[in-house]
Amino acid sequence: MNLGLHGKIAIITGGSKGIGFATAMLLASEGAQVALVARHEGPLRDAAARIKEKTGTEPLVIAADVSVEADVYRAVAATAERFGGIDILVNNAGTSAGKPFEALDSPAWSADLDLKLLGAVHFAKAALPYLRQKGNGAIVNVTAVGGKTPSGSSMPSSVSRAAGLALTKAMSKDLAADGIRVNAVCIGLIRSDQIERAWQASAPDLSWDEFAADPRHDIPLGRIGRAEEAANVIGFLVSEAASYVTGTAVNIDGGKSAVL
Repeated sequence: MNLGLHGKIAIITGGSKGIGFATAMLLASEGAQVALVARHEGPLRDAAARIKEKTGTEPLVIAADVSVEADVYRAVAATAERFGGIDILVNNAGTSAGKPFEALDSPAWSADLDLKLLGAVHFAKAALPYLRQKGNGAIVNVTAVGGKTPSGSSMPSSVSRAAGLALTKAMSKDLAADGIRVNAVCIGLIRSDQIERAWQASAPDLSWDEFAADPRHDIPLGRIGRAEEAANVIGFLVSEAASYVTGTAVNIDGGKSAVL
């Protein structure tokens, strides 16, 4: 795949594993310079070593908490200083937290919104001057299909993800004049640490392939997705191949969601 990303500079939050890591690997394979941001330095260094081994490029590793504004600005400044600017921002950091409405207290709401919504807000604001300098920057906010079709006992995540979708649309309109495109991807069932824990807890007698294809997941394409499949869509959205795409949200869910 040639996405025309050679020489581009990307910062990816939640970059040490899962979709963030797969996206970093793809962009580095396409010739981009990548900065990986996550809370824990050990997994970040392991991820960076794997990317360097496969692509020959050495990612920048930044241990930071995206829910802390000062950490966000430090990460963005370090990326710009190391590579000379920023072309691409992938706001991927987040966890899945789902409880009934009455089970949530104020700290739980605040923590989720700080991580998933305000983390993306602060990163975009911090990166904006560098994206403007480039004149054709791209932002992708990684959200979830639950932001479009929230189920019961899905809070606070579904609410934070819905806010992320509204943020994406509003930002796309405000930043279009600067040549900055803003899109979102809505993730369904994609293989991750959390999904693997569910596999081991609920069906340890099944192989991964058997569990992934279990009809009870109700996925029209018949299986749980791979992180690389999500990364491919993100890679397209940040590339010049998507130069006329902004303000949209793409479902990556194997057809499971009932909405476009």
